[in-house]
Amino acid sequence: MDKYIDTGITMAIEYAPKVLLALITLVVGFWIIKRVVRFAEKQFGNSGMDISLSKFMSSIVSILLKVMLLFSVAGMFGVNTTSFIAIFSALMVGIGMALNGSIGHVASGVMLMIFKPFKVGDLVEIGGGHTGTVEAINAFNTTLATLDNKRIIIANSNVTGNTITNISGQEIVGVELTYGIGYSDDIDKARAIILQVGKSCPQILDDPAQGVVVGELADSSVNLNTRPFCKSEYYWDTYFYMQEHVKKEFDKAGIGIPFPQMDVHMISKN
Repeated sequence: MDKYIDTGITMAIEYAPKVLLALITLVVGFWIIKRVVRFAEKQFGNSGMDISLSKFMSSIVSILLKVMLLFSVAGMFGVNTTSFIAIFSALMVGIGMALNGSIGHVASGVMLMIFKPFKVGDLVEIGGGHTGTVEAINAFNTTLATLDNKRIIIANSNVTGNTITNISGQEIVGVELTYGIGYSDDIDKARAIILQVGKSCPQILDDPAQGVVVGELADSSVNLNTRPFCKSEYYWDTYFYMQEHVKKEFDKAGIGIPFPQMDVHMISKN
């Protein structure tokens, strides 16, 4: 029993300084890496590099520096880093085969950087279900910020594998709007109201000119379609302005916005 205790004490005395030094190295190393990445991102930005590519490159730098730090800590315990790298490389091949999807995320991130379907700051819709402003394009995922301040994190392969609608990346964007009126209401009067509201909206551009057309004779309404154009950053401002003020002007003019309804005819067989 004393032999085991002596062995334990000897190992503790021998390895305690190494463990303590390794922990200090990790803490200080991660602290330094965080600041190096921030500095690199700032330098990328100052060089005129696109902000999307800047954030992507910064995430790659962060990963590489952290791997190097872990190799350094392993060396403190007497691990042969050359052999360790060889074993690590073989291990990575096996892990890579098992995590084929994760490698695909990185490849998809590179594709996003090359083809640039959107950039940081663009308002996009991905897969028909996720709409938000692009916050970052990282090595493995893309982050969106929604209008209600939620954060959506989407794997890069899911981004490239779905339909991408860039709403605001063209500087000028058309706002698709549909207003339903009753069959008994005056189409020309409703059209004039929609156009007048468009002229009163400070964000709507004069060129291209706004138009209003009959888009559909639906079951319960005549649907009027309009597409006012505005600068991309005012997309939601324009959308909400039109929705509110068209409704108010329709109410003043006595134009109803019908809800779905069904006429039921009773037939007596007496």
